[in-house]
Amino acid sequence: MKNRFASLVMVSVASVSMSAVAQQVYTAKDYANAERWMSYNVSSLVKHTVGGATYLADGRVFFRDPGTGGTAYMIADPAKGTVTLAFDNAKLAAALNDAMGSGARQKLTAARLGVTSYEPETAGGFAVTVQGSKFHCNAMMKCVQEPPPPPPQPSKTSAVETGQAPARLAAPPTRRRRGGDEGNVSPDKKLTAFIRDNNLWAREIATGKEWALTTDGVKDFGYATDNAGWQHSDGAVVTWSADGKKIATFQLDQRKTGMMYLVPVTNRHPQLEAWHYPLVGDKDVTMIEPVVIDVATAQVTRLKTPPLEHRSMECDDVSCGEGKWTDVEFSPDNARLAFVATSRDHKDEWVKMADVATGEVHEVYHEHVPTYYGWQSRADWKVLWGSNEFLWVSERTDWAQVYRYDLATGKLKGEVTHGNGPVTDIASADEKNHVLYFTAVGKEKGENPYYQNLYRVNLDGKDQRLLTPEVATHTITAAKDGSTFVDVYSTIDKPQTAVLRDNNGKVLATLAKQDASALLAAGWKPPMEVIVKARDGKTPIAGFVWRPTNFDASKKYPVIDNVYPGPQGSLCQLLGRTFSAAKGDEQALADLGFVVVCIDGMGNPERSKEFHDAHASTPQEMGDDTIPDQVSGIKDLAAQYPWVDATRVGIWGHSGGGNATASAMFHFPEFFKVGWSESGNHDQREYEDDWDERWAGLEVLSADGKTSNYDEQANQNYAKNLVGHLMLVHGTMDDNVPPNNTLLVAEALMKANKSFDMLMVPNVHHGYAEMGQYIARRRWDYFVTWLAGGVPPENYQMKSAAEIQRAMMADGPSADADDDDANY
Repeated sequence: MKNRFASLVMVSVASVSMSAVAQQVYTAKDYANAERWMSYNVSSLVKHTVGGATYLADGRVFFRDPGTGGTAYMIADPAKGTVTLAFDNAKLAAALNDAMGSGARQKLTAARLGVTSYEPETAGGFAVTVQGSKFHCNAMMKCVQEPPPPPPQPSKTSAVETGQAPARLAAPPTRRRRGGDEGNVSPDKKLTAFIRDNNLWAREIATGKEWALTTDGVKDFGYATDNAGWQHSDGAVVTWSADGKKIATFQLDQRKTGMMYLVPVTNRHPQLEAWHYPLVGDKDVTMIEPVVIDVATAQVTRLKTPPLEHRSMECDDVSCGEGKWTDVEFSPDNARLAFVATSRDHKDEWVKMADVATGEVHEVYHEHVPTYYGWQSRADWKVLWGSNEFLWVSERTDWAQVYRYDLATGKLKGEVTHGNGPVTDIASADEKNHVLYFTAVGKEKGENPYYQNLYRVNLDGKDQRLLTPEVATHTITAAKDGSTFVDVYSTIDKPQTAVLRDNNGKVLATLAKQDASALLAAGWKPPMEVIVKARDGKTPIAGFVWRPTNFDASKKYPVIDNVYPGPQGSLCQLLGRTFSAAKGDEQALADLGFVVVCIDGMGNPERSKEFHDAHASTPQEMGDDTIPDQVSGIKDLAAQYPWVDATRVGIWGHSGGGNATASAMFHFPEFFKVGWSESGNHDQREYEDDWDERWAGLEVLSADGKTSNYDEQANQNYAKNLVGHLMLVHGTMDDNVPPNNTLLVAEALMKANKSFDMLMVPNVHHGYAEMGQYIARRRWDYFVTWLAGGVPPENYQMKSAAEIQRAMMADGPSADADDDDANY
């Protein structure tokens, strides 16, 4: 009996031990419970998310307010302090259906109007844009569809023959690109500028009349061409004068620029995609030669200046949005053109002035920075034509501040903004009353240093005042004259409030307050905001933590670090500190049994210049990828919270985050056990020139040409250090980060005899498009298998892209169906 009892005890103990280490078998229900937190399942649970706030010519504000019964289209009147319906949805739907007749793509309803623009007209009438067409409606709600413009004349040559790359559907997530036929519309909306046969043309929208503005454009040396290598389209890049009579643009010289090639996966002869794509270290890169064009006469004045670098102050293209040539301003009388020229390495900025009639150019001001200029404020300069001055953002005191200069002499007149915390944008400048309105972060003691606020200050630097006292981060849309501001504020755990303020900060009207009650009732939990220590053990850095919605503090959870290293912004900054029902798939992944984190690393903006420069301003430092801060931050989290298991850590990221993931697995193999690397720019010499040359500077080769100062940042050089499980993912038609980046790492891993996993996704670009859901599911499987030690359900089917789109459309415009930035 004694021996039998002992045997039973041994069997019982063994059974307990085996069950303790048994793999968790995940079911389709587990994955479905996680998927319910994806944006396409929860965004509709939040109502009254104000969108599309647009100032009308009379100073009123038109905006969308999606509610339970569909989207209401509203008008806020600052003079009256009222918020009223712009129109009756049911009556307008009926009127528009009558006007479209059989030509409607789909029948409109009060709940699903899809109005994308609104303009008041005479006698109580208005114009709206619906389904891509413009309608004029009178006060009696009778609507007439505006006739479409005559079709454009066909080009004589194709895009392939002209060397212009076709527009991409999977453009970089920063902004959507425009097609060539759409054109670039003048401020008075009477003309459009477009590219044909390497030349710039104009078209009268009403009549369809066309004429050539330039005639000497040739292949690889065309006008207004939009090609930064990493993103490109057939849309024209121009800056119009306010009256639409002049255009500033350039002739783009890419005759010596190297080529990029991609071949699609087909079962017949593939068609080669080839376009100019300058790389870091190239001897010859794309240049621009600026011109000013009189639209009516097609007279071209070439500015008398050497060719300029294909650069802008604040983005990796000469156009930072809406097809406008950035950093260029016409004077009110069209006699002068002010512009900023940027050096190839972004260490030098020159303010220059051109005589529009003669093309003569003179230098007004020059600033040199040892590391790189800018990337704190969205706008770095503004000309005050009335006082013959200009405003200039500089970090010379370690904080981005606004300074005032004489436009004629370039002499400093004084510092306008002051105090700790960088300026993040010039919201408006009231020249008449000598007041600047600006946004900044980190200026309010006791607040989250990343919360943005609106301020006003006199141009002489006196009377700087906070205009947004609520403790939150504030997103500002300013009236053109700076008289009022739309302020949408929230925190990561407090829904947004949208108000209309006057220029002293007084709330004139409340536009809407988000209602997240249905989201909370579904069991949603906000992420935690945390402060941890950077690699030096003292510098505070911020982060977010997502825990399972059934979180149990007595358990220990493996950690997944979602990383983006910057230096243009960390993942936390890109996700934003505003309220949102979902930020990527962070909560969904957490509900599979993980603690998911993002951590701001040193070397990112919205702090001091010293912080931004740290570990991210030389080629060698760019290989750092904030990973030492990720490691120290996670260890600090584990010290603060016992439910964080710092012995089981995985990491993943996309694009720059894919690069950082591989870097983490190679440089800290003892800490990171699992990595999922998507579309990484693993060697900056295989990426477009303007991105890394801004941060790290120019490539320098050794005397024999065998080594480079960029060698240390290249992930393939460290592939031999891999210990854990690594998945490499890349789209085969990625025209942003070419797939060669990932293949270099794969080759190095093979040569080092390392086991790894790889998914080359056929025919997708940088963002994976319709394959995104498949990639997400495989990513979940990978972490469940190798980090949690579980067994994922076989081939779980997430909602397809088509199902997501149908669900969004079924919810109507309230689900962002008519938002410019709608995505899934």
